[in-house]
Amino acid sequence: MHNYRPAPVLEALGVCSEDEQLYRALLARPEATTTELVTDTGWATARVARHLRSLLSLGLASRTPGRPARYTPAVPEAAVELLALRKQAAIVQARLGAAALTSEFRARGDAGPFTVIRGQQAMAQRFYQAQQSAQTEVLILDKPPFVVLPIEPRRAHGVAYRTVYDMAALVEPAEIAAARSAGPSCRMLRDVPLKLLVADQRIGLLQAGQELVEIGPSTLLDALVRLFELLWQQATPLSPSASDGPLTFEDQQLLALAAAGLTDQAIARRLGVAQRTVERRMQRILKALDATTRFQAGLRAGQRGLLT
Repeated sequence: MHNYRPAPVLEALGVCSEDEQLYRALLARPEATTTELVTDTGWATARVARHLRSLLSLGLASRTPGRPARYTPAVPEAAVELLALRKQAAIVQARLGAAALTSEFRARGDAGPFTVIRGQQAMAQRFYQAQQSAQTEVLILDKPPFVVLPIEPRRAHGVAYRTVYDMAALVEPAEIAAARSAGPSCRMLRDVPLKLLVADQRIGLLQAGQELVEIGPSTLLDALVRLFELLWQQATPLSPSASDGPLTFEDQQLLALAAAGLTDQAIARRLGVAQRTVERRMQRILKALDATTRFQAGLRAGQRGLLT
């Protein structure tokens, strides 16, 4: 069943077209193995594995016990209902945020909490000033496209930084190495929704295209801080803590990237090694953790505190 391209119907619920194609393939062959899905779709094994992980995270599929691993599709009615509820919750949150923004805007007058800054030089200077004025903590969400620059942490003594990078922001091995050098204060997440810097929870800088919106103490700033904390919890550490367990520091880095959803090819590119090296190291990790799948390895590593 090569070139499997059914018309997408779940995009409105946040499911990409390729995830839906694989879900439909599972509906046509329940309890299929990865090999069988490769045959049915005509996709590469890595591509099938990547979208299987996505289906598992979306609740559209589950893995049955035993070997080889087999995957069962969720009942469409139940799966769609779950996706719809998640989408509805996101819409409610967006409306609450919009209501807060509207309320702040109408009440601000000339001395409200919002200031719009334009011009690359002025925007870059304001990012710098906000970090220099911080006394306790700086929170950063960083993603491309970089109209000004990637937000460069300028660490003052005694100021704690926490940064969540979009996966697309760290492409070259040198970039991910520099982010890892910051230790546990940096994490990575697929699809960071916005570019943001918050200093001491009293100044927020939100980049919107060619403009920078500065937000003072307000309901909106409080909501943006809560958003950062939610994304921080979901993000994958870039520099797992050292451990006396079965994994080396390099193994922990590789497993953290795999847990974030990167393919072997992408991991190899980011670490500056050959793809074959990544594959060999992953097999060693699976053996060390007595795991049969990457998902199981990530779960066991988390339970043992190897990815904190």
